[in-house]
Amino acid sequence: MSVGGAFVRFENVSFSYGDGPLVLRDVTFDLEPGTFHFLTGPSGAGKTSLLRLMYLAERPTGGAIRLFGRDTVSLSRLEAPVVRRRIGVVFQDFRLLPHLSAFDNVALPLRVASVGEPEIRQHVGELLAWVGLADAMDARPRTLSGGEQQRLAIARAVVARPDLLVADEPTGNVDDHNAARMMRLFQNAHHYGATVVVATHNAALVARHGYPQLHLEAGRFSIVPA
Repeated sequence: MSVGGAFVRFENVSFSYGDGPLVLRDVTFDLEPGTFHFLTGPSGAGKTSLLRLMYLAERPTGGAIRLFGRDTVSLSRLEAPVVRRRIGVVFQDFRLLPHLSAFDNVALPLRVASVGEPEIRQHVGELLAWVGLADAMDARPRTLSGGEQQRLAIARAVVARPDLLVADEPTGNVDDHNAARMMRLFQNAHHYGATVVVATHNAALVARHGYPQLHLEAGRFSIVPA
């Protein structure tokens, strides 16, 4: 575990929902810039909870989390959204906006960041072509297949070139061909400098790619080298 240069740091982090039992206990790790990790463990081990802490949807019950050198607990209401914009998230249930087209779903993070429309049109068009959805720019999410919705969700997560990209079981409901295609998308984001964390219970996928694992078992944490 590296101390210098940590990009994401969890220090003795514990977490519970309200007054419920601890979901995570004494989780400590550092992620350095530009690394790729799988987040592994059985269903119910706390993978989604750890990711929610990482993208600031929750605050730890105990311990400390630092992102990009900032203590997340001390972030003000104005500072937190600025930090969140550096994080791309692929949700397990996609969370695409049903009333927006595929193009507008992907463009949304750029519009929030006040990027100009000419740049948005070029960048989003190129990205949708990259994920194989060039012919579906005007389609609403409900008209797309599950694999297409997942690729659209990945495109939205990477469009603003996040420093940290996290994905919650992105290959859980797709066949092996689409799982391999999605992994190439994450690897491309990693190639362009993103720190990537992909939660999965797919042991074959983990074995095939050989990245180190952040492993959870009954709320306990360990690191499995590549």
